[in-house]
Amino acid sequence: MDRSWCGASVVQGIWRSPAGNWLEVQRLRYRKSVTIRTRFAPSPTGPLHLGHAYSALFAADLAREAGGTFLLRSEDIDQSRARPEWEAQMYNDLTWLGLTWPEPVMRQSERLQAYREALAQLWALGVLYPCTCTRRDIKEAAAAPQEGAPLIGPDGVIYPGTCRMKPRPPDMPKDEVLRLDMAQAMQRIGPDVAFHEDGLGPDGEHGRIVVTADHLTHRVGDVVLARRDMGTSYHLSVVVDDAAQGITHVVRGADLFEATAIHVVLQCLLGLPTPVYHHHRLIRDDDGKRLAKRDDARAIALYRREGATPRDIRRMVGLI
Repeated sequence: MDRSWCGASVVQGIWRSPAGNWLEVQRLRYRKSVTIRTRFAPSPTGPLHLGHAYSALFAADLAREAGGTFLLRSEDIDQSRARPEWEAQMYNDLTWLGLTWPEPVMRQSERLQAYREALAQLWALGVLYPCTCTRRDIKEAAAAPQEGAPLIGPDGVIYPGTCRMKPRPPDMPKDEVLRLDMAQAMQRIGPDVAFHEDGLGPDGEHGRIVVTADHLTHRVGDVVLARRDMGTSYHLSVVVDDAAQGITHVVRGADLFEATAIHVVLQCLLGLPTPVYHHHRLIRDDDGKRLAKRDDARAIALYRREGATPRDIRRMVGLI
């Protein structure tokens, strides 16, 4: 497999400030041939909170300072939880914050064919296999005495590979869970994958990040690329969509840093460019817990009703 392009950034030779801070960059320092494209891609499964505001504003500021484009994407593939009223509120909140974006907004629920085509490409490479294991099966297999303590990866308990041992059908099955055979994938790619981190990982990681095949195989494992209920997954969809939108810089929370190597593996396999990644700090509550919809984090809309201004929100998240 030709690795000359694998992990190659969509933006080569761009000037960076010594501190690596894109917000301090001067527009004329960039090569004229480069157009910076960032995105904010929330799921319409609840109201936006301050953590969303920080990520959206950061991505928009980065694009604006570089004379680039800020895009919006609705990651609504989980139709059991996505709601049109939350999507409408999302647009309303972001507009109130002063953000603008090109229309139409990309919606993942309208892109299932693109995900199927990517899965078919991966199946043809021999790096996917169907999985019938339940969460209970995985938990019990990982907890078996001979396995030792279960290893935890980006998606939780690392899959022990039960279904990988079964004969693979000649045709890609429909409506079944499909997993990435990480060992087989890395045999095709090579000894490692790499990406450029322009922000900070959870342990201060910055610059060129190299992730070995051994780490990916044993500490990340065979992640799910297609769920039975939606025909895709976060990992697959985000990679396909970032490429489709021409995203050059992915701005997101540090909690997704460990998933980045998975995304680079998929980019290598699918022949897609690797963006520059900028993982940022997480916004936390008074108890130090990161904000999350499932914990009823305080919504931006509530701050609005109480009289806060967009400038107040910027101050709250540390962007002023």
